[in-house]
Amino acid sequence: MDLGIAGKWALVCGASKGLGFGCAKALVQEGVNVVINARGAEALQAAAEQLQALNTSVQVLTVACDITQPEGRAAVFSVPSGPGKDFDIVVTNAGGPPPGDFRDWERADWIKAVDANMLTPIELIKATVDGMAARGFGRIVNITSSAVKAPIDILGLSNGARTGLTGFVAGLARSGIAAKGVTINNLLPGKFDTDRLATTFKAAAAKSGKELEDIRKAQSAQIPARRFGTPDEFGAICAFLCSQQAGYMTGQNILPDGGLYIGTF
Repeated sequence: MDLGIAGKWALVCGASKGLGFGCAKALVQEGVNVVINARGAEALQAAAEQLQALNTSVQVLTVACDITQPEGRAAVFSVPSGPGKDFDIVVTNAGGPPPGDFRDWERADWIKAVDANMLTPIELIKATVDGMAARGFGRIVNITSSAVKAPIDILGLSNGARTGLTGFVAGLARSGIAAKGVTINNLLPGKFDTDRLATTFKAAAAKSGKELEDIRKAQSAQIPARRFGTPDEFGAICAFLCSQQAGYMTGQNILPDGGLYIGTF
């Protein structure tokens, strides 16, 4: 299927590895020019080289910075040869806050979580959405977490911050921008085989006193698909949400989790 987005420009955050890289990969394969962002310059450059090798006809630009800081966002929007703020596609993605017990968290921990996982996506949307509306096309995809639907006890910081973003998007997606060709949707990943999942499992092993491999096996067995997802699978879903064909889908929370969530709605 031709997704109809070749030649457009995308910003993909947290794209040096994991789900962000999976999204960037899928978009590049569709002929989309990308600006990829992550904090680590070396890993980001390695990712860019892999992406460029997949499609030599697109531009792959890198900005190594902290996207949660104003200086980082300014750098992304001023990258040489980039589109400035005129991105057609924005994929927001920031590392989730650490797991733990809410009794141990201070106000600063909550502010950091909200800043990264709620306010940063909102700032990126604020900077780009009006330009998208003026041009008549825009796709914003926020990578959040399945914890928005089914909270995870040790991920309280993530549960709170990401749910706040979800509520904001629910209203904005249904505002005047929907009639101007701009969609905003959230991707709520379940258990995908990434570094983030490994960190969560290590925390669970430490809390329970069980072996890490036993935790992995037990978690996998709970999933109807009997396996963890892959970044490529996740990226393909993201690319579809960015497509011309997905223009009638907005304000939705898409839950790729191998069937783990058992609710009807």
